[in-house]
Amino acid sequence: MSESPATARTQAKANRRTVLLDSAAALFAQRGFNGVSIEDLGSAAGVSGPAVYRHFSGKQALLGALLVGVSEDLLAGGRAALAAGHDDAATLRALVAFHVDFALSKPDVIRVQDRDFDSLSTEDRRQVRILQRAYVELWVEVLGRLYPDRGADMRRLQAHAVFGLINSTPHSVALHGRRPGASGARPVLEAMAWNGLAGS
Repeated sequence: MSESPATARTQAKANRRTVLLDSAAALFAQRGFNGVSIEDLGSAAGVSGPAVYRHFSGKQALLGALLVGVSEDLLAGGRAALAAGHDDAATLRALVAFHVDFALSKPDVIRVQDRDFDSLSTEDRRQVRILQRAYVELWVEVLGRLYPDRGADMRRLQAHAVFGLINSTPHSVALHGRRPGASGARPVLEAMAWNGLAGS
């Protein structure tokens, strides 16, 4: 049975929004938020510049959708790891594997977050911080069950340090002109992250 015209239009709009977000991630990563115009974004997505406004109110709103969206995805993925019902050690390994997969599959978004976070609207900055703090606390919770002798501040520091390690990979890979994962980065990152968390 074929889709109704309304359903087809809704799907086409969703697809175009996804293409715009992917194009924005690539362009912002290459040139920075201030170096990209609405016309650039439309052209990269295969539409005219003014057509971008059918999906986003402007360039800043597109940046917000990108970074809020990825923060929502991180939190959802982290919650899924905790909800899987594994023992605590397996849950921590699942969190590490999930974050490594994120870093290797979303290098452009990581570069945009690092460089253009301050270009977000005040509300989007607040929302990203709320979501990312909630994600950190998932790690703190699991670490607390595994290592109850460690204080919450220490566990939080360890989580942030591991994020820094994993999230640095897109930058180093870009410097050497190789794609993430092509040189076996995943097992190295997972082992280093686990060792950093398991150490005293």
